[in-house]
Amino acid sequence: MKKWIIFLGCISWFIPTYSQIRYVNADQFPLIGKISDKTETRYERLPATLKEQCRPPLWKLGKNTSGLAVRFCSNSTTIAAKWEVLDNTHMDHMTDVGCKGLDLYAWEGDHWQFVNSARPTGKVNEKQIIANMTSKEREYLLFLPLYDGVVSLSIGVDSLATLKQPSLTYPKTDAPIIIYGTSITQGGCAARPGMSFSNILTRRLNREVINLGFSGNGKLDYEIAETMTKRHDAALFILDFIPNVNEEQIKEKTATFVKILRKENPNTPILFVESVIFPHSLYDKIAFDVVAKKNRVLKQEVEKLKQTGDINIYYLSSDNLICDDGEATVDGIHFTDLGFVRMAEKLQEKIFTILPY
Repeated sequence: MKKWIIFLGCISWFIPTYSQIRYVNADQFPLIGKISDKTETRYERLPATLKEQCRPPLWKLGKNTSGLAVRFCSNSTTIAAKWEVLDNTHMDHMTDVGCKGLDLYAWEGDHWQFVNSARPTGKVNEKQIIANMTSKEREYLLFLPLYDGVVSLSIGVDSLATLKQPSLTYPKTDAPIIIYGTSITQGGCAARPGMSFSNILTRRLNREVINLGFSGNGKLDYEIAETMTKRHDAALFILDFIPNVNEEQIKEKTATFVKILRKENPNTPILFVESVIFPHSLYDKIAFDVVAKKNRVLKQEVEKLKQTGDINIYYLSSDNLICDDGEATVDGIHFTDLGFVRMAEKLQEKIFTILPY
């Protein structure tokens, strides 16, 4: 009997012990990245008033949580999550983690450090994101899915650990950057939520970046301009819509879209971004000509705006925006993580010339 006791005691040294996980509804903690708090549910991007005003595809994409992130603080050795997604989205050119997973970052003194991702398995998920950490109080940033909605979300910690409001005052939320654009702005096709360029900028600038990217639907809808102009605290508007519009739409709608923004934000800087010259257009000459011509038309429209006396208009050309080695996309159009990092770097450089840091 003594030998069995000793044997069982030795085995126990090699069996990890897991504390019971306590879950807390994430609606108790700050949520950053929203253009308005007056939404139908907590985890979506467009105000409820647009439901009957905007195009149905645009409204549906507004239910996707791209750019939204939950802030919290804990001394737990384990962080877990339970979440239910709205549509259980799956695409052939983007990971499920990017579409409907979660991405956890921790503050490490002077930067946000990637911790781990919560990989989804379906519509309803429960995942341990990280375990075996030292019991130390940390500030966390949890990015939500890029191409799906969130019905419910709970954060899990050790049963005896603290889970409380963040004490950091950043990412600062008093002067957000608002980005309007297409599927690339929304995050297609980042491998995980933290790697969309708007979320990269949130971490690098330590400033709230509001993502108004709508896959295939960055069509200069005036309802979006009306929503954006109500944010009188915006530090900068970034407009990156060229892939989703044609030449005539650029000519007809750009000035009006800006006029709406200027109604309540006469001096807020506006940065126009040209479309990337997509890698596949090195061979597809029609695709190259279409994008190049649209970029030229955009530049002409921006010059007209400047000629009206608007001194707070800025422009970012497509030159070297994601480099010209052809390695930055999934399908010749949508970005890999490499493409998003390169885009974020170029935008950050430009932002530093516009805003005081």
